[in-house]
Amino acid sequence: MTDTNTAEPRVGRFARGRMPAVLFVLLMGALALIASTQTWYFVELHDVIEHPLEVSGTDALPVLAPLALAAMAAAAVLAIVGRIMRIVFGALTVVIGGLLAGLAAPLAFATPITAVASSVTEATFITGDASIVALVATITPTVWPVLTLIAGAIIAVFGVFVLISSGQWQSASRRFSTSDASGAANAGPVDAIDGWDGLSRGIDPTGAEDSNTPPPSR
Repeated sequence: MTDTNTAEPRVGRFARGRMPAVLFVLLMGALALIASTQTWYFVELHDVIEHPLEVSGTDALPVLAPLALAAMAAAAVLAIVGRIMRIVFGALTVVIGGLLAGLAAPLAFATPITAVASSVTEATFITGDASIVALVATITPTVWPVLTLIAGAIIAVFGVFVLISSGQWQSASRRFSTSDASGAANAGPVDAIDGWDGLSRGIDPTGAEDSNTPPPSR
């Protein structure tokens, strides 16, 4: 008795795991996409320009936007695919999140000159890492590299969650078939909403047998 009561809640949590997994991956992908359009660094140069250069997320990490879009697409697919494809897209989600976190980590905890080099070159027409290092006075980071790192880590975590739990996610078709069977067994009154839902799935809302229902006259 005790074992049954302790096992049921665990199964219930996994059965409802689809919604949080999809939502968190989608939201973190959207956050990473927003981060790609924001300013990541303010760069001051030695006696070249008056105002600091603003380096966007796309300039600092060119693959940021594609990875963010890929995470959002994976979340959308996870909302509808079957059991086998959940494993495939769960693994893909882990890879996407790991790449985001791994690529954002050096930019969050340090500022390699390569992150700002393209913006400095565009503003000054000076190339070469050594020349750019000599030209840069200060680099001031914003919070966006850290937020991108966090978003990537959360995407990877929920990708692992998909791999662990997706086999027990509740299937929409199974849920509908169960409710249809119980509805057919209990021949009670049907309201308008349930009637339309049944008709959309090919179920007679009155509960009558198909063999006893005459064909529609034309």
